[in-house]
Amino acid sequence: ELENQLMAKSKTLDELKQSLASNGSAEQTPEAHSLRIAELCEMKDSIVNQVAQLKASMESILEQWRAYDEIYAEVSLMTTRYLYCIDQCKPSGEEASLEALKKQVKTLQ
Repeated sequence: ELENQLMAKSKTLDELKQSLASNGSAEQTPEAHSLRIAELCEMKDSIVNQVAQLKASMESILEQWRAYDEIYAEVSLMTTRYLYCIDQCKPSGEEASLEALKKQVKTLQ
């Protein structure tokens, strides 16, 4: 989207160059127009560079978020498994006696 906007601004700048070149102005000299056009071109080039840097930075950030999402999914799955195991290992209402624990270990095996 930014690239499309930049292309539109570039086209507008080119049209302005052509308009200034063909019309000329009584108020400013052609040298002043040339300097202004050069300034605008430098500004456009600066914006192009900034957009490229922003795009590279955003790609890096998106890659980091993808890695985060993958790791989060793994941790979530491990947490669910852990909670399930904890739930399965709870003594069943009665106080945990040695016999009850032996029976539960035998059942789990």
